[in-house]
Amino acid sequence: MWTRRIPRLLALALALTLAACASTIESPSSKPEGQTVMHVEQIKAALVGDWVSVAPEVRPSANKNPDGTLKPFYLTREFKYLAGDRFELNIVNSADPNGAVPIARIAIRGHLIWRGPHSIAAGAQKVDFVADEGYEVTPLIQGFADLLNQVASGYRKWQVNDTQSVFGKAFLPFGLNEGKNFMEFDLVYLSHDMLFWGARNVDGRGFDKEENRPTNLQIPLVRK
Repeated sequence: MWTRRIPRLLALALALTLAACASTIESPSSKPEGQTVMHVEQIKAALVGDWVSVAPEVRPSANKNPDGTLKPFYLTREFKYLAGDRFELNIVNSADPNGAVPIARIAIRGHLIWRGPHSIAAGAQKVDFVADEGYEVTPLIQGFADLLNQVASGYRKWQVNDTQSVFGKAFLPFGLNEGKNFMEFDLVYLSHDMLFWGARNVDGRGFDKEENRPTNLQIPLVRK
């Protein structure tokens, strides 16, 4: 009998503990002691400049392994924020965790749209990234160029280190639709001279709509 009751007792203890903590723990959006919370214009001013990945990063992708688990997606980022809410983003996707085998380079240019505070941390802001100026893809390995020649029609032959614009065009490998700008519902948070965006959803969902906007912080970028 006690064996059957133990899980219920543990669940009850956990519930009581969480209830007690809820009465004492401050909201994540509370102002950290000694930290000044910037308003949007201050954040924009501080954001200007170049930011880079600390090391190769990992994301859950939308593709699955045979056992149903999500395949990892390795990348490094270079981000530049410019006047007028403009941005430039370069991503290098790699086949391995150390970034030793680069597969493709993706270059995106566009604008940030600021949507108001995000609850993850004091000073965090909801931001939409809109690629309304440019979207380019460069294969960096023959296998990826061969794959694009099979699945990305309407382009000249894909070759290693040959950049092609997919801006405003249909591009099946990345789910881009003709005449529609790529956009992500994301977040921005600056702290300790580090730039955080939103952590990818663990189930592989993209930031393609408001309800999929991230609720946690990604590994940060640092100033270049």
